[in-house]
This record gives sequence, structure tokens and C-alpha cells, in this order.
Amino acid sequence: MHCAGFGWADRERRIPAGCDTAYDIMSMTKQFTAAAVMKLELMGRLRTGDRMGRYLGPVPADKRRITLHHLLTHTSGLEDVGDDYDPVSRDAMLRAALGSRPASVPGAEMRYSNLGYSVLAAIVEKVSGMPYERFLRRHLFGPAGMAHTGYVLPRWRRGQVAVEYDSRGRRMGRPFEHPWAADGPYWYLRGNGGLLSTPRDMYRWHRALNGDAVLPAAAKRKMFTPYAVAGEGPEGKLYYGYGWGVLPRSELGRVVEHDGGNDWSFGSTRGSSTGASWSSGSPTRPPGRAAGTSRRSTASSPSASPAAPPPDDAPRASRRAARLVR
Repeated sequence: MHCAGFGWADRERRIPAGCDTAYDIMSMTKQFTAAAVMKLELMGRLRTGDRMGRYLGPVPADKRRITLHHLLTHTSGLEDVGDDYDPVSRDAMLRAALGSRPASVPGAEMRYSNLGYSVLAAIVEKVSGMPYERFLRRHLFGPAGMAHTGYVLPRWRRGQVAVEYDSRGRRMGRPFEHPWAADGPYWYLRGNGGLLSTPRDMYRWHRALNGDAVLPAAAKRKMFTPYAVAGEGPEGKLYYGYGWGVLPRSELGRVVEHDGGNDWSFGSTRGSSTGASWSSGSPTRPPGRAAGTSRRSTASSPSASPAAPPPDDAPRASRRAARLVR
């Protein structure tokens, strides 16, 4: 497996991108929230078929039928409210979610919902009794050997987290230079986006999912089941499982993937039985993503646009590029 960085992690300070550069993985965060739910199901603490009201208390009549399965597959009918950086607490986010007008009845259709995954992160906290990031660290990142993935718990080295730039090369800052709480992003972003990770750690995650380090085979089959139609591309229909887009048939067999983006960055991850790929930091926007929207990703499109070429003075490949051997 080959890993290399291209361009600058920090253009002003001339820090090249490398395999241990940390990037905002944006909506790829959802796969970790889904894995946390699967872990709690294995622990006997919840079931994906449970209604969310079992963990959140009384809910309005129009949301009483929403299950964790609906939240995981974007079929709950919940639509996004607010902005990623609005300073809202967990309880304020839940009040907004429960008070929102549903776009459809539960299970009727797939409508991508960042809010639904923030609700799931809140349920992870309520059921486990632990903060969301700390649960991920103990039960997912630790067993997978991922020391450089998280919000604030990793000990980020100076310059390790990449600066983001827009398509005109304007500095947009590091993720935590935007409005964040002391323990990570506010709750319209937490659980559905905003995690930071490195290429090397994402490869460790791929290796962990190929084995039993974090989840047994039955849990992974459930997570990678194509439940809801999410779209169609050159390789056929794309479905949504639990935190992953699923291509049941491709030239590589079954492929699971996800992308993420905001107004200035885009990243994607894809895995199959034959390998994995991950990229982040591109200032381009995939086809169909409207300019000016606030990180409202869809499941990964197989036809995502290529990365823009690096500036002329950018290093073509970081000297810290590494070859990862299985």
C-alpha cells in the first residue's frame, strides 16, 4: 500500500503534506458514529430497531416511529437545521431536532440528514454514559491503533493539522480555528462531521474493518448492507448502509465509500476486499454540489471531480511519504 502527500499542509509556513498530516474528514465521520452504535448493540445496550424515544424520552407524535435504523440510513425524515458552527449544546440540538418539521414519514425515502447523525451521537453519549469522542477513542480508535484521530483528545503536534484553502488559494484556517466548544465542534456538526484524521490512521481503520479488531463479521455485514437507494452513477445504483455508501456490484466487487465536503474542501474514502483509497484537502467540489451550501454532503458519488493541480511551488510529493505494507 502506497501513501504519499502532495502540496502544502500549511502554505505560509511551507509545511508539506504527508501521511501523518491530519485533515478534517468531514462527513466521513458518520462511519465512526455508525460503528459506535454497532458497538453498543454488541454490548447489549441498544438495538438498531429501537425507537429513538426509548433513549431521548418523550418525542412529538410525528417522530415517535423514528428508529435508530432510520437515523443510520437517512430515512428518518429529519432535515438539517442551523449551521455547522452555530454554538449549540447537545440538548439544544435535540430540542431543535424534535421540534423540526419532518420532510417525510419514517422509512418512506432516503433524505440525507446530518442532523440525524448528531442525534445518534447524542444517543451514544446517553446510552454509554461517556462523551462521544471518548467512547470512539476507547472502543474504536484505540483497538484500531488510531492515535491521531479525533476532535481534541489526540495530542496534535504543532503544524500537524492541515490548513484548509479554497479554490482561489485563500486561507480558510484549520478546523478548530472556526467556532468550536472546548471539547470539539458544536452539536450541529458533532457526530456527523468534523473529525480529524491522517492518511495513515485511515488506513489503520481499513485494516481494522478487514479484521475483527473493532467489529465482528456479523456487525460489519449489517453496517454494509445496502438498505436505501442513495443515487446512481457509472457503476450502478449507490445505496446507503450504516454510515457508508454501498455499491453492491462493481469491477472490484462490493465497494463501500463515503465523501465529505464544505464550501472549500472535499475528501473521500473507498474500500473493498482488494484495497482502500482515501483523499482529502481538494479545493474542488464534486458535480451536483451547489456552491454556497454548508457541508451538506451526500453519499459518495463515484464520479467525483479530480483534485485541482497544486500551486507551482508546491512539493510534488512529500519527503515524508511512506509505503505501508500489509
